[in-house]
Amino acid sequence: MIEKATKKMNSKQLKEEIYKNKKDLLNFNFQKSTGQLEKTHEIRKTKKTIARLKTEFTKTMREENA
Repeated sequence: MIEKATKKMNSKQLKEEIYKNKKDLLNFNFQKSTGQLEKTHEIRKTKKTIARLKTEFTKTMREENA
């Protein structure tokens, strides 16, 4: 599960993971617009993953600054 993996990451690792997922989302949107995307559920799944990673990133930043 993504929650278990993200709790062990530091802020730099979380940033890299967010960047990777945003890049994937951009590629999915390009594929969707050209009609090449077969698994359309991946867009929603990736958006949710980005939101979860951003939430965990915020928690990590608060802990590091406290």
